[in-house]
Amino acid sequence: MSENWRADETDIDALAAARHQDPFSFMGPHLTPQGWAIRAFAPDAISVRALTREGAPLVDLERRKGDFFEALLPKGAVRPAYRLEVQRTGGVSSYEDAYAFGPALGPLDDHLMIEGTHRELYKRLGAQITSHEGVPGVLFALWAPNASRVSVVGDFNAWDGRRCQMRKRFDSGLWEIFIPHLGAGTVYKFEVVSASGDLQPLKADPFGFEAELRPSTASIVAYTSDFEWTDAAYMKARGDGELRRKPMSIYECHLGSWRRGEGGRWLSYDELAETLIPYVAELGYTHIEFMPVTEHPLDISWGYQPIGLFAPTKRFGSPEGFARLVDKAHAMGVGVILDWVPAHFPTDAHGLAWFDGAPLYEHADPRRGFHPDWNTAIYDFGRREVANFLNASALYWLDRFHVDGLRVDAVASMLYLDYSRKAGEWTPNADGGNENYDAIAFIKRANEAAYGLFPGAFVIAEESTAFPGVTKPTSANGLGFGFKWNMGWMHDTLEYMAKDPVYRRWAHDQITFSMVYSFSENFVLAISHDEVVYGKRSVVSKMPGDEWQRFANARAYYGFMWGHPGKKLLFMGQEFGQTSEWDCNADLPWWLLDHAPHQGLKRLIGDLNAFYRSRPAMHVRDCEPEGFRWVVVNDFDQSVLAFLRFGAEGDAPVVVISNFTPVVRRNYRIGLPKEGRWAEAINTDAGEYWGSGVGNLGGVVAEAQPAHGLPASASLTLPPLATLFLEWRPGD
Repeated sequence: MSENWRADETDIDALAAARHQDPFSFMGPHLTPQGWAIRAFAPDAISVRALTREGAPLVDLERRKGDFFEALLPKGAVRPAYRLEVQRTGGVSSYEDAYAFGPALGPLDDHLMIEGTHRELYKRLGAQITSHEGVPGVLFALWAPNASRVSVVGDFNAWDGRRCQMRKRFDSGLWEIFIPHLGAGTVYKFEVVSASGDLQPLKADPFGFEAELRPSTASIVAYTSDFEWTDAAYMKARGDGELRRKPMSIYECHLGSWRRGEGGRWLSYDELAETLIPYVAELGYTHIEFMPVTEHPLDISWGYQPIGLFAPTKRFGSPEGFARLVDKAHAMGVGVILDWVPAHFPTDAHGLAWFDGAPLYEHADPRRGFHPDWNTAIYDFGRREVANFLNASALYWLDRFHVDGLRVDAVASMLYLDYSRKAGEWTPNADGGNENYDAIAFIKRANEAAYGLFPGAFVIAEESTAFPGVTKPTSANGLGFGFKWNMGWMHDTLEYMAKDPVYRRWAHDQITFSMVYSFSENFVLAISHDEVVYGKRSVVSKMPGDEWQRFANARAYYGFMWGHPGKKLLFMGQEFGQTSEWDCNADLPWWLLDHAPHQGLKRLIGDLNAFYRSRPAMHVRDCEPEGFRWVVVNDFDQSVLAFLRFGAEGDAPVVVISNFTPVVRRNYRIGLPKEGRWAEAINTDAGEYWGSGVGNLGGVVAEAQPAHGLPASASLTLPPLATLFLEWRPGD
């Protein structure tokens, strides 16, 4: 009988050397002129035979060369569905042959990948637990267009890159292989050979849904679409109404240093769900913002140099644990915001850098592909597949983990080609300017997808320049963000508050200037982690004076912040007056809450949140000029300012008055829009906040005496270093 059913020897040699371009072209079952041939590669095998899936003997495979075995089924046999039984020195193993399965990806995946419009890429790439051709297992799929060979390796194949060489889909640069009977918990990496034949360091999965705990770096097969959520009512309600007209008070948190367990260990996601979330809810915050939970190799990067944009960090547990944390937050009425970092990535060997032996995820030109500030790589935003990868990451967190919002880090570094670069270190765009058109286009598409696919979800920009239209819709030529951190307000006001009150009269414009531009964007007033590290001191420690004055200044500042138009964000520890800088390697100094000034500050934050959330005047027009009016703006000699906040028609107005000196101001008359009683709803100098207790005995009565361009006015006592909220309550 003719022997032309046998595999070509050059194919066998290339397979054994793990250099074959297309192992699926001859491995597994193949129909030949003589019938069906079965071919298998079984290192260290003594013998190999094929069994039916039910376990009945089918055919013995003969050793052809080295570890390569093959056999011919009898003439007339149908395409075999089989298992391989391999006898080795250590015993016998039986498994389904990965080469016996056809492709799982399709032409649509190729098309959408090339086009950069695959919005469900996280459902196709990575390690997908699935059933293929009636058999359960894992589909591994990867984008590596420059590679000449890619293999999946792990304990299941002795980390041998010869055993599970993947099928290349030549049109798209995608690689795939279905490995039967693997499941959740399988540890794996990709072995990649470059176009020039160079073996790359083992790579973690760019779409890995779980990762090993550092310093280990492998990916772990995880199923993230089967969590039983209990937040249907919350998810439905969050889509009701316009978010910029809702209260938003955010507690920014670093999960590794909020609180720690015995011996300094990290708390798990489940432990944080039972401790952190009730704490945030009790203080009245509407949202909690987690500093990056995406997997990252270096603790001290705080997560801002991520390796795995699809994996909740293993430091605190599993993806299911993170899902339970979000579910608990929603159960207690707290929304979840994630810091998301598409601006740059580290160059660790197991990560995205030179992934397939050439620049792939990063821009090839270091003037656009390397970040001098952070010594990291920059994504090639103009490459459709890379933009699609990043977009898929954003949508993944919104979809699989019910995250409510994303805060995008370092947006300015993406927008400008000359960001932190000297002349000659950057290349201009096609029009000769410094705007990064590719990054701008990516940002717009990502925002459109997030808002279009997930009702009630939102995206916040950390953008430190005056780039126009950050929070304008893309239809109006904006970037499409929902909100933007107000970095100018933060810088000016903290600099003002750090001054001795004697000198504040000469810097009065620093505390008032923000109103010149407050409604040019939808702003979040953010006192973030960046303001309490690297020698900047904590908020309380920035303040001048003795202990009483420092806390009084902080209380007055928080009152001003919560009264000022814009959503609110405060970093953990600042709500109770942490005196030291934040240390990511230790938990917060909770012992401070044994002392009255810290107790008082924490109580004030709770009361400010409660008032802000419950009074429409304080939030429904946070982003509209109609919600604000200056009453006193030029009293720089006494460092006093006052302004009104308005809600919709019929909502009670609120007047906010700040006295930024330690002098009590008696008989201070301010204009008001309505006669009648104005209740003193918040007084940051109240005794329960560790203040001096100076105030207005619960309120004042406005009379028909015009002042400051308003029809009524009242005479007040302004406490020292304090902010007052007076609410119109004519029925009191």
